[in-house]
Amino acid sequence: MANFNAIVSSSESVLVDFHAEWCGPCKMMAPILKEVKSSLGESIKIIKIDIDKNPSIASSLHVKGVPTLMLFKNGKSVWRQSGVLQANELISVIKSN
Repeated sequence: MANFNAIVSSSESVLVDFHAEWCGPCKMMAPILKEVKSSLGESIKIIKIDIDKNPSIASSLHVKGVPTLMLFKNGKSVWRQSGVLQANELISVIKSN
């Protein structure tokens, strides 16, 4: 948890993808997140958190379903949504925050 807090406290935007191995829609997010990263480059950090391997992080942030995406800026959650989003939607959310 301390490592997670250190990562999301950075000054750059951090997009967290809460996922699970057994989740079909989560698998659909992988290429979308790659596209977002290649589009935004160094201005965004994207990390994936497996809720089954990290239940304490998921429960502390009240993540009930997967995929859940959260955007952090300076350690604060500025946006969150559950479900699959398209790359262009994600990019516009990140740019607006």
